[in-house]
Amino acid sequence: MNLPSGTLLAQSLLSGVFIGGLYGLIGLGLGLTWGLLHIINLSHFALAFLAAYLCYQLAGSGMDPLATLVIIVPLFFALGVAIQWLLARYRVSPFNSLLATFGITAIIEAGIQYFWTADFRKLESAYSQMKFRVGELYVPVPELLTLLVAILLSFGIWAAMRYTDLGRAMRAVAEDGPMAAAFGVDRRGLSLLLAGTCGALAGIAGVCLALSFTLTPAQIYAWVGVVFAAVMLGGLGSPLGPLAAGVFIGVTEALTSVLLSPSWAPIVSFTLLIALLLVRPGKT
Repeated sequence: MNLPSGTLLAQSLLSGVFIGGLYGLIGLGLGLTWGLLHIINLSHFALAFLAAYLCYQLAGSGMDPLATLVIIVPLFFALGVAIQWLLARYRVSPFNSLLATFGITAIIEAGIQYFWTADFRKLESAYSQMKFRVGELYVPVPELLTLLVAILLSFGIWAAMRYTDLGRAMRAVAEDGPMAAAFGVDRRGLSLLLAGTCGALAGIAGVCLALSFTLTPAQIYAWVGVVFAAVMLGGLGSPLGPLAAGVFIGVTEALTSVLLSPSWAPIVSFTLLIALLLVRPGKT
């Protein structure tokens, strides 16, 4: 086996950190709904792609891609609230939430194909070609922005969950909802607030996705395995865990691609997921 050059290896590791940041950003909202609301929300992936397509559409009309967050964040907050209200209204169990949100995902995918077709779409913007050099390494600005956003949001939510009354109330509801309600905690309101926040996080992740990747509706499902692995490896309900696990998986995939073959990279996340289920079956 021919070893790659040091520069190629370092550039691959940097790319792994960047893609890992996106894994963590997408997994942040999924892990919070799963760990705190006990809802396995597969539609989180579809919402992220819907936001990516909306960013693409708005940017094509002359709007700055980052400025689209002004529209996307409140819109997807409302969508997150609506989905949670629907699931709570019919008292959908955690397992059934997997099936219900898969149905929502299929509906959103069909809507994307109806409006934007199944053709590949690429957002062309001023950010696309922006990069700078650090020594022998190239740092693309969109990927760097994604990583910084993922870090800021993860630590911001971690601090809110740990140091604010609202965060403590949410953790209490997750631990024992009826008991928290008996002490005056608005269980329903907090659930809707958290679901809306997770919907907004999906919207932010979608904008970051549009800045760096070519879009096609079928790719919704391609992200499920690796993000699930990041969420479960990082811990359900943990704001920081998915980011750390996502970076670990991204770096591992990058090393696998450069040392072995790119075709082996997707195996990494599923291998980690299976190993986690075998080692910690009661912790996931």
